[in-house]
Amino acid sequence: MGFVVGNRRVIPLNRLATIFNNSWIELGVRWILGVTFIYASYYKIIAPAEFAKIVYGYGLFPSVTINLIAIVLPYLELFAGITLILGIYPRSAALIICFMLWSFILILSINWARGHEFDCGCFLLGSQGEKTTSEQVIVRDFIYLILALQVFLHNGTRKGCIVRSRPRKKFCFESLS
Repeated sequence: MGFVVGNRRVIPLNRLATIFNNSWIELGVRWILGVTFIYASYYKIIAPAEFAKIVYGYGLFPSVTINLIAIVLPYLELFAGITLILGIYPRSAALIICFMLWSFILILSINWARGHEFDCGCFLLGSQGEKTTSEQVIVRDFIYLILALQVFLHNGTRKGCIVRSRPRKKFCFESLS
């Protein structure tokens, strides 16, 4: 419930931790991330040449790696999305998604600092691409990163998993003495 301190109602931190370790919330977040990454991979898989042009437009990768990135990244997104939905090693899938999102944020931030505005290639490709600014995409990716971290750091039981990751060991200050 919480308790009152002065004129304000205070929620104890252990209640907040209970919300973040709620199995139903974790399941919903896994499905949201899984569907998002499967959808993001679809157009990249069916049109790798268009996606390669977008990767080239970032101006950050050597030209010999652009085709490899354009072919491997969509399948990595698809794989991570499917494993999150099915609950096959969800912590590992969330870690892969965290790495991809952090990379996307870094790449977009570098190009934003350069003043480049372009189609990020996130969901739709080419002329049908989304008309969002770099700032909007960076904020959206940070939100997805927070969701992926919630799945990665979840320490409760997981619902709807085919194969569960081993639970993380809880850190205990008493063991340090």
